[in-house]
Parts: sequence; structure tokens; C-alpha cells
Amino acid sequence: MSAKMATTGLRFYMVPDAPEPVATFSHAVEAGSFVHVTGQMPTYPGEPERLIADDIKEQTHRVMANLHIVLKGLGLEWSNVVRAGAYLTNFDEDYASFNEIYSSYFPADRLPARTCIGVTALARGARVEVDLVAFRPAAR
Repeated sequence: MSAKMATTGLRFYMVPDAPEPVATFSHAVEAGSFVHVTGQMPTYPGEPERLIADDIKEQTHRVMANLHIVLKGLGLEWSNVVRAGAYLTNFDEDYASFNEIYSSYFPADRLPARTCIGVTALARGARVEVDLVAFRPAAR
């Protein structure tokens, strides 16, 4: 993992095994105990030009896999996630399938707070994007 510490105490991370950014951003920024993970697309690490499947289920699994790569690269797990933002381009058509897959990544009694929003478009023609906020407990 590559981290740059700003003079403000913020840490900016690029995770080597994560997908290449589709725009200008860090994979994550740590501010105090909170780690803000940039929204991940259903793209493939190491294959930025590979076409993404049009299927919402495949795209959701790929997005969640990409998020997990970033979390692991920062020494975090799904259990550290406190908030998620989800963005769907075909909200009415994809909401149920997205929820089924998304929820399978978390224990039923440990679901993070979440907002799910219908949007008109996402980068690379994606149907779904998810961002996260994770909590890093203080070292004991």
C-alpha cells in the first residue's frame, strides 16, 4: 500500500492490487479513525480496458470484490465498515438484485448505515458503484 501523509494528518492511499482509478482520486483517505473508500466500479484489477458485464449481479459482485481489495490493502475488513453509499443507474430494475448480493457481504445483525441512490449515469457505463466509510479502532 502506498500512503502519503499530508501536513493535516490525513493519509492518502493507493492500494497496489486494486483497480486502476477511472478518474483522479485516491483509493482511500484516512482522517482520524475513519477511512473513506472511494466508490469502486465493476472494473478488473490489472485489466482497465476489459469490458464490464452488463448484468447487475456480476457488476455488484465485482464492485464488492474491488472494495474488499481496498479494505484488505488497508488492513481492514467488512466488519470495519460503518457506512456505504450505493449508486444504481437502473434503480427500479436493479434494486432487489443489488440488495440481495450487497447484503450477503455483511452479517445480518451488522449491516452498515447506507444510502442507495438512483443516478442517470456512472463512469465506464457501469450500472452500480459503491463507496464506503470504515472505522479503524485505535491500536491497543
